[in-house]
Amino acid sequence: MKLLLDPKSLADGFFEGTRLMGIMAPIKDYLFCWQLNQHLGVDFRINNEIEIQLTKRGRNYFFSVFEFPEKHTTVCHYLYNNQCDGEYLLPEFKHLDYLWLLKGDEIDEYLLQHLLAAVKSMKGVQLVTELAVDKIKNPEHLIF
Repeated sequence: MKLLLDPKSLADGFFEGTRLMGIMAPIKDYLFCWQLNQHLGVDFRINNEIEIQLTKRGRNYFFSVFEFPEKHTTVCHYLYNNQCDGEYLLPEFKHLDYLWLLKGDEIDEYLLQHLLAAVKSMKGVQLVTELAVDKIKNPEHLIF
C-alpha cells in the first residue's frame, strides 16, 4: 500500500491562523534582518534547517528562512527570501523581496497593522502589504 501526501490539506493545516506580509526592500537578507532586529526589537536569526530548496530547470535553488519565536507565546515569525539567483520562491510576487509569515496563536489585527506600519517606516523599504494566503499559486513552496 502506498501513502500519498495531499499538498492541499498539508497547506491548509500549515497556514491555519497565519498572516502573511510581502515586503519590497532591495537589501541583502542579513542586513535586512539586522535592521528589523534593531528597529522592531525582534530577534530574527537564520535557520538553515528550514531553508527552502526548489529545483527548476535541473538546478537547485536555496531560499533562506529567518526565524523569530516570540517568548511566552506560540507565535513564531518567519522571514523568507523570495529570490535566489534570478529565481523566485513565489513567482507571482516577483516584485517582493521578502515574505513575512506570522504563525501560531490567532494573530491579532493590531499586531499586524503595527508591524506593517513599523516595517514601512524603515529605511530602504519601498512597500509592505498583507498577502492573502488563499491567493498564492504555490503555497507549498512556503512549507518547511
